[in-house]
Amino acid sequence: MAELDLLGSILSSMEPPPRLGDREARRAKEETARLKKLQEQEKRQKVEFRKQMEKEVSDFIQDSSQTKKTFQPMNKIKRSILHDVVEVAGLTSFSFGDEEDSRYVMIFKKEFAPSDEELEAYRRGEEWDPQQAKEKRRLKELAQRQEEEEARKGPTVVNPNTDYKDKYSHLIGKVAAKDAAHAMEPNVAYGCVPVANKRDTRSIEEAMNEIRAKKRLRQNEDGAPPLAPSSTTSSSSSSSSSS
Repeated sequence: MAELDLLGSILSSMEPPPRLGDREARRAKEETARLKKLQEQEKRQKVEFRKQMEKEVSDFIQDSSQTKKTFQPMNKIKRSILHDVVEVAGLTSFSFGDEEDSRYVMIFKKEFAPSDEELEAYRRGEEWDPQQAKEKRRLKELAQRQEEEEARKGPTVVNPNTDYKDKYSHLIGKVAAKDAAHAMEPNVAYGCVPVANKRDTRSIEEAMNEIRAKKRLRQNEDGAPPLAPSSTTSSSSSSSSSS
């Protein structure tokens, strides 16, 4: 009997096993606590990083030998913190780099703010050389002035020392080819005949009759009997007589 009382007291002191709903609630509570802990940790890291950037920016301002400072690549959150620190300090800052993991921040003192040419060089990943940039600017201005002077002068007129007509006068003569064409006359020595003289204005029958007459004349000279008139001639004669 005493053993039963002891067992009952033990069982009554134990907590009941958790139900399914209680397990989910416990897991959700644990996840919330974990996230809260991570947020607090991230917040402390941001505060520490901001203090570090404030110290580096302050040292940069106090160092009179520095006009600009380049920071190591950092993520977007850290860059935004650094930009905010720089703005509060009254400086100028820019981010450079193509890839997200390689972007970095450069800060400048107000009196040494970068020019557009300097910023373009940094965006291309190049080192800025003031002397080289000055020489490029001088050459560019010189080329622009030359273009303006040439535009004011107008197109260049080329005057050759000699005239090709005088040089080749023994071949083409003193008269230009176009003018000579208007004054062209038939040259019998070279068989030059005007086009109007080459046109045959005879009819077909007249031409055929002339050809036959020449043939008969040659046959008479050779002693051959004359050719009989063709049907074409007879038909043409009969048609003319009937008319």
